[in-house]
Order: sequence, then structure tokens, then C-alpha cells
Amino acid sequence: MIALDSSSIIAFCNGQSGKDVEATVYALEQEQAVLPPVVLTEILSDPRLPKSISQIFLDLPLLQITPGFWERTGSLRATLIDSNYRARLADSLIAQICIDNECPLITRDQDFQAFTKFSSLKLLVE
Repeated sequence: MIALDSSSIIAFCNGQSGKDVEATVYALEQEQAVLPPVVLTEILSDPRLPKSISQIFLDLPLLQITPGFWERTGSLRATLIDSNYRARLADSLIAQICIDNECPLITRDQDFQAFTKFSSLKLLVE
């Protein structure tokens, strides 16, 4: 399992290049790609997203929320905020669900670097 972040999915859909896009293509081709539920919501929020593209992501498995998820997310986010790091709510939810499922994350969003300092989050592309 390899989780995809919306930043890399958007880059992929826009035909951009980068290591994260290459990793996204690989994960999709190898049928290893999974989505945090928040990422699916972010992707489907684009009113211009073609139905054919949205269907690709609707067909991917979603990472599952486990008991205590909300508390762990709040605690992780509080730790980052207390340490003067940016910890957007969506990023915190994505990071925690990847941690809980022991699933690395493909992203181009540099804000996730802070989560790796305070948790076991693994990023495949930095």
C-alpha cells in the first residue's frame, strides 16, 4: 500500500513532472495506490475534474479509520502547533491515517516534513 496525497495527484492530473508524479504513476500501475478519505474528498471537490479522472480515484481503496484515530490526530496536531509548525487539519488527518495504517505517503507538500519529526510518518518523495 502506498498512499497518495492530493498535491501529487493534482500534479499528475495536470501533466506536471517530478519524482512524486513518477511515484504516483508507479503506485497506480502496480495497483498499490490507496487514498486517505480526506484526499478523495479534496480531489472530488474540483468542479472541473473530468468524470473519467474522478472515477480512477473513486475506484481506489480507502485507508480505514481505526479506534482512537480522532484523539491521536488531535494530539499529533497539538504537538506540531506547540512546536510552531504549520499543521493544517486536513494534513493532520492524512498524516495520522497513514501512520495508523503503516502506509507511506507520496506528496509534494513540504508541510508533511514536520509530521515526520514528531511521528512515524514515512514519506516516499521528499
